[in-house]
Amino acid sequence: MAAKTNAIRILDQLGISYELREYDVDPNDLAAETVAAKVGMPPEQVFKTLVARGDRNGVVMAVIPGNSLLDLKALAKVTGDRSVDTVSLNEVLPLTGYIRGGVTALAAKKDYPVWLDETAILHDVISISAGQRGLQILIAPDDYRRAVNARYTAIAKDK
Repeated sequence: MAAKTNAIRILDQLGISYELREYDVDPNDLAAETVAAKVGMPPEQVFKTLVARGDRNGVVMAVIPGNSLLDLKALAKVTGDRSVDTVSLNEVLPLTGYIRGGVTALAAKKDYPVWLDETAILHDVISISAGQRGLQILIAPDDYRRAVNARYTAIAKDK
């Protein structure tokens, strides 16, 4: 069994039920679609957490389905920014405390605003990173939203 991550500890403290799924990590292929296949879920149920920065309001986390792209214009609109862009890969660890492939809004270094794509509510369970590569948390979307104080919005677009 995997060691408990800070993300898992937060869910335990909140009394939120979840399931863990471990998978073998290929550092050359961290795509959400690959993770989905390894944990036995469709890509639209495996959500990835992206870190973005707006020109007015700073850093936010956007959580979208693994088979989608982040709609930067839609994110800017909901955050009140004129423009938003994802942060560079070398900024992810200092901002969140997590490495690529293990980023989660749970137990990030700071409580950034979290925007969860509204398609999450179409599923009984979504999969999110447990804060390390090779470990996913399966959780009810509303429980996840509550745990990270996320807001539902339309921020994903087709690839």
